Amino acid sequence: MSEQAIEVQDDGGVVRLTVNRPKALNALNSEVLAALAAVLDDLETRGDLRAVLITGAGEKAFVAGADITEMRDMNAVEARDFAGQAQATLKRLEALPVPVVALVNGFCLGGGCELALACDWAVASDNAVFGQPEVLLGVIPGFGGTQRLPRRVGPAMALDLVTTGRKIDAGEALRIGLVNRVMPQAELEDYAAELTQQLGGNGPQAVRGAKQAVHDGLDQDLDSALALETSLFALCFAGDEQREGMSAFVEKRKPNF
Repeated sequence: MSEQAIEVQDDGGVVRLTVNRPKALNALNSEVLAALAAVLDDLETRGDLRAVLITGAGEKAFVAGADITEMRDMNAVEARDFAGQAQATLKRLEALPVPVVALVNGFCLGGGCELALACDWAVASDNAVFGQPEVLLGVIPGFGGTQRLPRRVGPAMALDLVTTGRKIDAGEALRIGLVNRVMPQAELEDYAAELTQQLGGNGPQAVRGAKQAVHDGLDQDLDSALALETSLFALCFAGDEQREGMSAFVEKRKPNF
């Protein structure tokens, strides 16, 4: 397994992951998925982790899809195992207790769109192209697309995309709620640096609690979800972070988390 399939950069607990197969438009194959799983082995144990940013190498693609060359001759059992490997890995990425942000440049198709959907939110450059074109290859999305896409954009729009296989531009992706914001490609790296600084300066336990409240609350009825929020809010007052943050506000200085 190549150690370079996923490049890792760490800036004070804000970790940037880059899928590094630019000649293959960063297509996801077994090697990339195994490399991502190995990175997650480390990230899942880190108490100092504040956020994860994920992108693709080069200017042409975030991830253009799963590797069709690898999949072409698979039988049904091998395909099930491949999908299972991908789903398990993306579920682990999604379950990280810190914000996970996709920085999407260029093609974000098939498995790439499914990777972005496993992130908490996505920021796209204006050259980004999204889609779930699997039906054009005689298959359906297998890395979680049929489940996460309707949860993100609604079932009608999800069915539109997964049954037609059509591609959409960054503007339409923003309109339907697939991404959170769109910016010129030249500004994406500056935004990534700004986001790194912002996420690195927020209260880490508060950010983790906020993500837990949103994710866990979505699976509960409103009364149970509000009770969860109350518990997590109260837990913020059990450590030093809340006192430092509020003291810094009163004293008109930046908090030191």
